[in-house]
Amino acid sequence: MVGFIIAISVTLFLGVMLLVFLVTSRSPVSARLKQVTSVGVATVEEQPKIAVEALSSVAKLLAPIRKAIGLAEDLELGRRLALAGYRSRVHIDVFYTVKLLAPVAGGLIAGFVIQGDVILWFLILASAGFFGPDFWLTSAIASRREKIRLALPDALDLLVICMEAGLGMDQALIRVGEELRISHPELSEEFLLINLEQRAGKPRAEAWRNMAERTALETVRSFVNMLVQTERFGTPLSKSLGSFADSLRTQRRQKAEELAARTTVKLVFPLVLFIFPSMFIVLLGPAIISITKSFAEAFGK
Repeated sequence: MVGFIIAISVTLFLGVMLLVFLVTSRSPVSARLKQVTSVGVATVEEQPKIAVEALSSVAKLLAPIRKAIGLAEDLELGRRLALAGYRSRVHIDVFYTVKLLAPVAGGLIAGFVIQGDVILWFLILASAGFFGPDFWLTSAIASRREKIRLALPDALDLLVICMEAGLGMDQALIRVGEELRISHPELSEEFLLINLEQRAGKPRAEAWRNMAERTALETVRSFVNMLVQTERFGTPLSKSLGSFADSLRTQRRQKAEELAARTTVKLVFPLVLFIFPSMFIVLLGPAIISITKSFAEAFGK
């Protein structure tokens, strides 16, 4: 019995550590961005090396097991993790390791902690442990896309200010990426990645298109297409950026108005199911009690 308790404790500890690592760790781009200090680039915090090495070692130890049960390498998973902001190879290994350990931990909890309906709880917890990382990844992708979408108008305004102050497009991207690293770290990282790709030798248009692929947002694709067309035809970039920022704010306002208009329909269900019955009880309850007493007295006599 003591051995089983130790096994449960170790498994839960490893699972929690791996989940914390996936939630809090950053991509390896952070280390490279930290080195680019000569041009004033600021970076996000770097994950402590001890935690990274420990979790990477656990993932490597369990790699043969997960490959034996069918959790092999998947390019689509790497792409989805990149969309969520996790671009390191160790993130893929850790994700698969969490997916391997979480059902085991759920099964052990169902077998040794829960007293009744063990089989039912075993199936529920094991399924939740296996599919939970996928649901978390989908939520992380949607959250990152939404943050980038909301941050883009402010970033465009900063780009316009920097370019009107005399900076070129590349230097303006670096400056805006530095200024947004606290308020909008996701978009800041994308801008700094564009700078790194250009310094590595990629053309400007290709670096912009890569950002559109990484974010998978229609708004960002429109922004990149606007930049490419502006550079191709030689139109003033600052005016184009200002107009595009205004259009994004108009779209955001229209989206907010649309959501506000839907609230009337959404309020019908809580009104009918929760508020109206309470009002009927409060308003009609005393009257019904009085009528019942009156009928009881009348028929009693």
